[in-house]
Amino acid sequence: MDIITPITEEMVANLKVGDTVTITGEILCGRDAVLPKVMKLIEDGKADGLGLKGSVIFHTAVSPAGVGPTSSNKLEIESSIEPLSRYGVKMHLGKGKLHEETIRALDRYNAVYAVIPPVTALLGDKTIAQECIAFPELGMEALYRLKVDHYPAIIAAAHGRSIYD
Repeated sequence: MDIITPITEEMVANLKVGDTVTITGEILCGRDAVLPKVMKLIEDGKADGLGLKGSVIFHTAVSPAGVGPTSSNKLEIESSIEPLSRYGVKMHLGKGKLHEETIRALDRYNAVYAVIPPVTALLGDKTIAQECIAFPELGMEALYRLKVDHYPAIIAAAHGRSIYD
């Protein structure tokens, strides 16, 4: 299934665990250094300009070598999934098994978690543009917006179920 960002509520409602998808459009990139800062912007009411509603957040850093998923179950990353989903993020991309509470939170906010293969070269060919949009002092761990074409992913958690169960 092709997913074009921003993601609608209806798109998410139709996704099932195990679905293979491709993602086209703009996605955000963030991991353990920047996601707590994004959470602070939300708490302070200053996150509207980031384009989080209907978005995809890829748990990765952006470096000259390319992008590849980091473990989504790191404390700073996994603890951001519920509040970001509540704020409107519809898909979280990364790798690894999430805790049951996180899977239930995704369901509550009609959001999903997808795993993406750690294939930096493949993703490099599918990344059209990149732009640092917040916290440039974090270097490759800053918040980036990528324009992508057919990023491959597998839905790993949706509607209270996990591919890891």
